[in-house]
Amino acid sequence: MIYKKLVEKTLEFNQLNDYDLILETILSETRKFLNADAGTIYVKKGNKLKFHYFQNDTVLSNEDEGKIHRFSSLKLPINDESIAGYSAKNKKVLNIPDVYELDKNLPFKFNKAYDLSNNYRTKSVLTIPITDSNNSLLGVMQIINKLDPDCKTEKVIIPFSEEDEKIILKYFAVQAGIALERAMLTREIVLRMVKMAEMRDPKETGAHVKRVSYYSAIIYENWARKKGIPEKDILKNIDILKTAAILHDVGKVAIPDTILKKPGKLTEDEFNIIKLHTIFGARLFENATQPVDIAAKEIALSHHEKWDGTGYPGFVNDINECNVENICSKPKKGEEIPLFGRVVAIADVFDALVSKRVYKPAWSIEESVKIINNGSGSHFDPLMVEAFNATINKIKSVLEYFKE
Repeated sequence: MIYKKLVEKTLEFNQLNDYDLILETILSETRKFLNADAGTIYVKKGNKLKFHYFQNDTVLSNEDEGKIHRFSSLKLPINDESIAGYSAKNKKVLNIPDVYELDKNLPFKFNKAYDLSNNYRTKSVLTIPITDSNNSLLGVMQIINKLDPDCKTEKVIIPFSEEDEKIILKYFAVQAGIALERAMLTREIVLRMVKMAEMRDPKETGAHVKRVSYYSAIIYENWARKKGIPEKDILKNIDILKTAAILHDVGKVAIPDTILKKPGKLTEDEFNIIKLHTIFGARLFENATQPVDIAAKEIALSHHEKWDGTGYPGFVNDINECNVENICSKPKKGEEIPLFGRVVAIADVFDALVSKRVYKPAWSIEESVKIINNGSGSHFDPLMVEAFNATINKIKSVLEYFKE
């Protein structure tokens, strides 16, 4: 029975496209199968391991804003001095019953800093290197503090077994490598498209689109949970949204440089031409059949719509015939605006407000949040604004992590 569930989960991993979501899902599902209290993912960046995502049921509740610890600047050298570094360097699984009782002859040590600052006790740790099809290192996963399933009233920590190692190596670690390798290829293709837009529009930076992608996923997840949408559907939609949102302004590649790079205020005619980037972006995905492409078309076309119907481009009968004269022939308002468009609208505006532009300085987070709230019911979907407010600490973490 357990192996049937493992096969089902590995199939789910391979249906995901987003690199970060794959990492989070693999970590959480591995912990569930091994009944572990906590876990950490490191990704390889150059010759170091970057602390990428952290889960801990004792320290962090499901709604704890600290869960955004995945956005951290902590890095470890890939060498023999730390447990994760040793596992990465030697591509070796380490199964340690108690990290406080390490043999003094071992080259690596356990860093107690996290335990001391969070009043936590790390004990059993299973550390697994994640590699691609060429056996190149992608990262390291650590599963922390296996809990005794027979103890229902308290958390009793026990060592990980040899069977646990086999489960991890045969299913999760191998499938993680396959899924991550595929996701990295997808991400590179998408970011190349963004790079093309960035060459044309100095505002369309890689950091900007990544922030918009993460903001959008965070806002949507909060909204969806409040709506009672099934977790499986939420996961699928986040996976689609995170990739599609990156491409929200890709249509700007078709806008003349004289307008895109103009430092001053645009004339009415110039702004009408700018509006066409929504149409041009949708045209790139005109014959879309895959969910991500369909969502990218929807977002490109609708992320400048407004809740009260004063946005653009409105209802478009034929994206190939749309031009400056008929771009806003019939407005969209309220829930006529596609869901993902309503999410990205907030994410895009917020990031524009807190970012420096040639025509304005960066506004403070407080000022920017106030503007978003003032736009509730006019510019933005009120329920999406509620979700934005509920997740503002996570959004701040993204802003800090993906600096220009």
